[in-house]
Amino acid sequence: MADTVIETTALRRSYGPVDAVRGLDLHVTRGAICGFLGRNGAGKTTTMKMLLGMTRPTAGSAHVFGLDAADPSDSVTIRARTAFVGDDKPLYETMRVSELIRFTASFFPGWQRELEDTYVRRFELPLGREVKKLSRGMRTKLALTLALCRGAELLILDEPTSGLDPAAAEDVLQALVSQVARAGTTVFFSSHQLAEVEQIADEIVIIDRGRTIVNGPLEDVRERFRRIEVVFANEAPAHAFTAPGVVRVIRSGRVLTVIASANHQQIVNDARALLPLSTDVVALTLKDIFLESILTEEP
Repeated sequence: MADTVIETTALRRSYGPVDAVRGLDLHVTRGAICGFLGRNGAGKTTTMKMLLGMTRPTAGSAHVFGLDAADPSDSVTIRARTAFVGDDKPLYETMRVSELIRFTASFFPGWQRELEDTYVRRFELPLGREVKKLSRGMRTKLALTLALCRGAELLILDEPTSGLDPAAAEDVLQALVSQVARAGTTVFFSSHQLAEVEQIADEIVIIDRGRTIVNGPLEDVRERFRRIEVVFANEAPAHAFTAPGVVRVIRSGRVLTVIASANHQQIVNDARALLPLSTDVVALTLKDIFLESILTEEP
């Protein structure tokens, strides 16, 4: 699809008997900010490495800009059009900040000097300081500046706000939003900070045990999921809801709670047939959706 920047189909990566990624299907729309969510060990970093051609898939396919990430020639083109910032953010420690910026800029003919000046001021980067003397927050801001100014069409970021204080994290998030608004850059970033994802993401992907659980526009995902709380005068009945879309049923005392991803009204009608005292339908936060999705996923 012309508007899809990242697309994987049945993507799999095995290390001996261990499946790090096992049949991953996802897509990311051009110009979107996409949050890539999953618990530790879900396969996020391995997926990013396959998208960049740094790791070859065992099976399935991964395409970026319509190019095959497993093809050596295509992967070079993908990396030329993509900026990657890993969780460890490796930088040349003995260089001063200004030296590292000039050194990096020399490799990219499309380097945007005006944008560099903007982010140096915005992030208050200490140009004369050695990289090894930077705080973690400053290292992140420097790595992001190097990524933003090279003119990449796609940013792939692995935990970009990990370990940052709230003010530094907000600076990074707003920089990403500004970049998308200014240049139409696509951002694909992993994070454990669900509130931050909810703040800036247009799309989300939730994976667990190497498989896609949820993928789509954030607003559509929010609209799909509901918590239906049914309260009875006495002990809640052990009722089997058969409507498609029931994710989980929780029975606790007088309350029967149904987590649903579709067919909300059908489930409500089914619940009302049990003659409860009340039936309430509540929207879920992204945190709720994430937890419910991975809790109900079978190994």
